[in-house]
Parts: sequence; C-alpha cells; structure tokens
Amino acid sequence: MKLLNYLMFFLCTVGISSAQQVKVSGIVTDNQNLPLPGVSIIIKGSSTGTSTDFDGNYAILADVGNTLIFNYVGFETQEIKVAANDTIINVNMKASTAELEEVVVTGYAPRRSRSLVRSSVSKRKTKRKSSKQKSVGRANYISGLTIKGQSSVSNTSQPLYVVDGVSIDKKDIAKVKKMNPNKISKFEVLKDKNAASIYGEQAKHGCIVITTHGGNYKITDNESYKEIEENSFERVQMSPLSTFSIDVDKASYSNIRRMINNGTKIPVDAVKIEEMINYFEYKYEQPKGDHPFAIHTEHTTTPWNPETKLVKIGLKGKEVPQNEIPPSNLVFLLDVSGSMNADNKLPLLKKAFKLLVNQLREKDKVSIIVYAGAAGVVLKPTSGAHKNEINMALQNLSAGGSTAGGEGIQLAYKIAKQNFIKNGNNRVILATDGDFNVGMSSDKDMKQLIEEKRKSGVFLTCLGFGMGNYKDSKLETLADKGNGNHAYIDTMQEAQRVLGKEFGGTLYTIAKDVKIQVEFNPGKVKAYRLIGYENRLLADEDFIDDTKDAGELGSGHTVTALYEIIPVGTKSEYLKEIADLKYTKSKVNKEFGNELLTVKFRYKKPQENKSIELTHILETNTNSVTSQDFNFAASIAWFGMKLRNSKFIKNQSLKDIVALAQANKDGDSQGYRAEFVRLVNSYQGL
Repeated sequence: MKLLNYLMFFLCTVGISSAQQVKVSGIVTDNQNLPLPGVSIIIKGSSTGTSTDFDGNYAILADVGNTLIFNYVGFETQEIKVAANDTIINVNMKASTAELEEVVVTGYAPRRSRSLVRSSVSKRKTKRKSSKQKSVGRANYISGLTIKGQSSVSNTSQPLYVVDGVSIDKKDIAKVKKMNPNKISKFEVLKDKNAASIYGEQAKHGCIVITTHGGNYKITDNESYKEIEENSFERVQMSPLSTFSIDVDKASYSNIRRMINNGTKIPVDAVKIEEMINYFEYKYEQPKGDHPFAIHTEHTTTPWNPETKLVKIGLKGKEVPQNEIPPSNLVFLLDVSGSMNADNKLPLLKKAFKLLVNQLREKDKVSIIVYAGAAGVVLKPTSGAHKNEINMALQNLSAGGSTAGGEGIQLAYKIAKQNFIKNGNNRVILATDGDFNVGMSSDKDMKQLIEEKRKSGVFLTCLGFGMGNYKDSKLETLADKGNGNHAYIDTMQEAQRVLGKEFGGTLYTIAKDVKIQVEFNPGKVKAYRLIGYENRLLADEDFIDDTKDAGELGSGHTVTALYEIIPVGTKSEYLKEIADLKYTKSKVNKEFGNELLTVKFRYKKPQENKSIELTHILETNTNSVTSQDFNFAASIAWFGMKLRNSKFIKNQSLKDIVALAQANKDGDSQGYRAEFVRLVNSYQGL
C-alpha cells in the first residue's frame, strides 16, 4: 500500500504546460496549386517539426504565438505566426527567384507519439507540484514500483523502460530514474501479458512507458559508427598499387546534413568522404561501348595544399530506362519495433515507400515482411498493378515491441527465394533505424548471415531512418555484404530522391563486384593517398580474385574517387624519410614518361561470376583546365576533411571551401549544390 501511495504521489508531481496549444493543419501547394510532399515545417526557435505527406497535408501542435517555418528546396521559405483561431493554415509556396544557395532542406527532430498499445494500462496526466514533492515522488516511484502479477522490481525482474518510443538499455535505467519530473508529460504502466506481446520478451516483467513534454528525450546519443582511420600517404616505390571497392552509398551526406540542420555535433566517424562526394550528380558522359560504365579522369593542383596534386577518377553507369528494367521481385522488410515510433521513422517510412510503390509495373511483385518482437508476413506477393492493396498494407503498420532483426532477415530472404524471378531483379529492401536487439544482432553475426544469403542471387538495399539510435555501422555492413546499397532518409525530399528520381539506380544493379586498382608511375609520383574509402580498401591480390566481394553499380549511378599525390622532387611534411634498402633496389622504367597513373577496373555482370577487366591511362599533359564537377567534388572532400579534423589540410578556411563550391555549382537544377553551400555556411556557426 505504501508503494502505491508513492506511485500516486509521483503521478501528481509532474506538470503540464499552461501555454495555449492549437493543432494546426493544412495543405502545402506550389504556384500551380499542386500538392508538395516533403515540405519541412518547423517551429521557429525549436527542434519540433514535421513534414507534409504525399498529398501535401501536414499537422502540428503549436503554441499560440509560435512561428511556423515552411521550407522546401527551390521555393522561398515562408514564416507564419500562429494565432488563437488558426486551426487551418494552407500555404502556397512560391518558386525562388533568387539564387538557390539561399534555400536549404531543414531537418527536424522527432516528435514522439504515444505507442499504440492494447494492454491494461495505468496512465495519468500530471499537474505541477513543488520541487520538493517532485524529487520525493520521483525517487519513490522509480525505486519502489510494483507491477501487477510480478514481484517487486529487482535485478532479476526488471521491467522494460520505454521513453518517447525508445526502449532503454538496462545499463541506462539509473539515468532514467534521475529524470527531472518537469520533463515528463505522462507515463503508462503495462501490467498484463500484453506488454510482452507488444515489446517482446524483454517486457515479460511489465513495461513503463514514459512520454516527455519535448517528445525527444535521449539519455545519450546512442548512434553508432564504425571507426575510420584516415588514409595516409603511401610511397610509390614501396607500394605502387592502390586497390579498393567502389561505393555508391550516399548515407553519410544526408546524415551529416541532418546533424548540421539540427545543430548537433557531428561524430568524426560519421563522416565518410566518399559518400559525401558520391551524393551529388556529375555530368559524366554515358558509356558508348559494350561495358556498362564509362571512365573519366582529371587532375590539377590540390586546393587545400598547393604542394600536392589532386586526381579524380569517375565512373558513369549506363542508364537503363525503367520500362527496360527486368521484372522485379521485391520484399519490403520493415522494422516496426518500438524504436521506430517517431515522426521521422515509421511515419516517414510509410510515405517514402508509397513513392516506390507508385512506380511499380504490373510485372513487378511486392511482399511485405515486418519485424518487432517477432517477424511475420503482412502482404503476400502482390502485383504492382494492385497499388492500393500494397499501400493499404503499409498504411496499417504501427510501431511497438523489441527488434528481432535477424529473424526478419531470414524470413525476407526465404520469401524472396520462393518467388525468385530468373534473370529478374530480386531484392530485399530493409528499412530500419538499425537497432537490432533480439536474437542475432552483432555486426559479425549479421555479416555472416548476409554473406550466406547473397549466394541465393537476391540483392539487398538498406534504408536508414531516424536519429538518436541510428546504427550506421550495422546498415553499412549489411549493404556491403549483401550486394547492395545503403541510404539514409531524413526527409520526404530525400525519399523522393532515393526511391523516386533514382529509383532505377537504387533498385537495379548493372555491374557487381566492381573493383578499382591504380598503379602510379614512380617517375612522376613520389607518394599518394586515397581520400575516403577507408572501409572499402582491398588487398592488392584481391583485385584479380573473383571470390572477393566488392561494390555494386546501379543504373545511372556515378562513382567518384579522389587521390592526393606528392609529385617527384617535392618535399612534404606528410612523408617521413626512411632508411635505404640493402637488398631491394628500385629502378624506374622511363618508357612511360608522360603517364601519371594507370587505372584498372574489374566487374561482373549481375548474373555472372567471372570478372571482366578494362584499363584507362591518365597522362600528365591532359586536363589543363579542370571541370566544374572536379572542382565541386574537391570542395566536398575539403569540407569532409575539415569535419574529420584531418591532419592533411594546410588551408583550414571554411570561406575558401564555400568560395570553391559557390563558383562551381552552375547547372544545379535540383538545388543540391546550392544546399551544400548553405550547409557549409551554417556549419561555421556551430
């Protein structure tokens, strides 16, 4: 009885805001009155926001007097103040007549909604009390809670804690117990067996669901990234070959964009320079021969270090018209666990996949697998002609439970194999925040599972959603080992890019296991370093070994790699002297005097296992004037190195980075290069 009194006392300690709130909704259209999906709406001076759905509709809770900011690339930003009687605000966005560098895609922090639970729940909104009452109630509630049907909380019968839709690790529960009651709007105690059915085995002793006023509580930033050790300079006479796998992933750039827009610190290991560079389109010519990609090279003085040279190697994948893409057998593997219960996770996922579904053809088929505490089929293989049926299955999804990712992957590949289309496009599309916490969950276990499953001929696409517990390292591992690609979707606009505009490249592979090997001419190059691709490096002997996995190239994809080189005769602080070799004497072959380097490429056709090789030579007397693509890619690499605190930058000026990008963004029809300029300018204030 005493414990119950403590609980009731705590329930009365937490206040609610006295500010007058209104629910504002409406539709956002363009200057032709057509709905705009993916418009960012954020409350000025806060991190609370939302975005319009596929039909341009939005809804948001705001205080009277708040200012709503409506933002969309290519349109003028609008600010509207909320009045007491403003329940419907329709907005007509005007196309920007100014330079597009003044427009930026604004990210938003999640507003958590209450979990859709169907169990017996104790819940109560609370009123503010004195600080003394708050602290007493908090301590007694957290430490003395008893859940019906269970013994008192202990180390062996610990209830699951879920705060703003995210399950809390046991090691962090002590921090939750110290939470300031002023932050709590309400909490629910799940007291029956349904707690386990919703949140899985980890909730077998009950569940405490806490909702904060802000809706975005996090103990610490629980995102994870694989450690990256920046590539150093290699001496050509000691190591003349550089070998790596291509990487068409672009997740790092959209993830960094989200962090800059939200004013959060960028972890060094979240910065993958190759993914930042490859996010952007480049005007590379289409392949003209039998090979599925064309090769382009350029070089000039390095913008951040006048003592070195910068080399660009670019690939352009053949663009396959959508009507020529073979029939697709797609399995949507969707995370509906409790950690996905946030506006920029499952709700955004539903809207994003609607874009993909609307492009399906009658000859395509879709299955939908979901996983939370367990995995299951919610849509059997269905023709792309039945879009309403597919979209309805997506719309009916709700979040709750733990995250049995391994079980979901097993089931998804099973369904894909059962419906395999010979010479077709067979693919699992995984959408998650990467937070696997039931069963097989480690990167190593997942890697082994995917390596086994890719033998079936089924490819894998990984789409990351959300923030706070986004597991970039896990999704990168899955995509890399699953013959697939990886993207991070932070807004509907990014969803339109990945699943709309780049539909073919995202889902249809034209070349697999693409490897690059560069041999430098020691008569011209003293040392070199590959910028980025640290997680894609291969042993030199792996280049001709067809059993070694490498990256995939999709329809229309471009891949760009940059090398910084130290010319022969140049002294550099980045290259330390070594002792003379006694047994090995290198003699430079002077027959290739004008050649700077030779690039070799190996790839396999999607349905074959034997690689094909082609070669390209870059000479020193070419590219006296470099392209805008070269210069813009250099500005991105420069900024990425700045974010990584690279020791290889002589010029640290952000203004010079902006100037280089600004001068090389012409033909930016979608506004993405202008957005990059804006992001770098924004970063200067962080």
